[in-house]
Amino acid sequence: MNPPKVDDSDYIDYLIAAPRIFTCTEAARSQPSGQDPSEAPAHDSFNRLLERSFRDRDSLWREARPLVALKGGVLVIDDSTLDKPYAEKMELVTPHWSGKHHRVVMGINLITTLWTDGDKLIPCDFRVYDKPMGENGPFGGKDKNEHLRDMLRTAKERGFDPRFVSFDSWYTALENLKLIRSLGWHWFAAMKGNRLVNPDGRRGGNVPLESVEIPANGKKVHLKGYGFVKVFKSVSKNGDVEFHATDRLKMERKESEDVSDAGWGIEVYHRGIKQCCGVERSQVRVAAKQLAHIALSLRAFLRLELERIRHGVSWYESKISVVRGAIGSYLSSPTLGLASA
Repeated sequence: MNPPKVDDSDYIDYLIAAPRIFTCTEAARSQPSGQDPSEAPAHDSFNRLLERSFRDRDSLWREARPLVALKGGVLVIDDSTLDKPYAEKMELVTPHWSGKHHRVVMGINLITTLWTDGDKLIPCDFRVYDKPMGENGPFGGKDKNEHLRDMLRTAKERGFDPRFVSFDSWYTALENLKLIRSLGWHWFAAMKGNRLVNPDGRRGGNVPLESVEIPANGKKVHLKGYGFVKVFKSVSKNGDVEFHATDRLKMERKESEDVSDAGWGIEVYHRGIKQCCGVERSQVRVAAKQLAHIALSLRAFLRLELERIRHGVSWYESKISVVRGAIGSYLSSPTLGLASA
């Protein structure tokens, strides 16, 4: 059997360099000139790469491991919708709420475990919502909360001992909170105003969180079905009210703001993988190939993030520097112009 003509690094390098189009055909067309035509990879070479690549599901973790501290930091888990508005026959595409569009759109729901120390943004694990595919789905057809619990257990097995696990209000189901407690970790999460809490310890005194007066430094309340938590309230400039809760009852306002800021890093990461790594631009239809593209996109992000950490070069500058070099090469010898009159 002939060895593969391309490997993961070839595709990852292409994802970093490509400005807009992220297809196997374009990856083949973009290979360096001067190769022996019989050795040059065709688009089928990249297609086969995607077929086999996702079998190695630990590749992202192997590359992320040297960049994280297992003890300390914040593990942030959140999902993002990869837009697929025209994908009528693409597997894994289902309706999801989009924070970008502020409505339900068609797309692939990507759930990521991100480690951060407040500066580094290191994706360590991911899942994709595949519930409509049932047990035959690549992740077993689980819902988003089941995926979160699987990712938490995986993080524990890998030796993580974070300061906090942070997530959105969608993931504050009691089963999730109790699992984090059983793992010996603290959690910090956004919480809906309609969650029932007992603010003063009276029996049967559960009321919606939004009706409780919360001082600036937070308030200890009893969360129905869980136990005591401390809640904080913040009001944005436009008047939007947000609640956050934690099982660390001694948390002060400043610490809550620091952990909240660290958690916001996953939103920055979501923009990075979409704008710089083409994570939502793949046109392949089969689930396994789409997942391979996603995994390779996250590994491409790791390379951009490592450059930012080491040399202070933003993801966007790293990306545009590749394009800038190509533009410079063309300008040195342009080939398109008007014919002489």
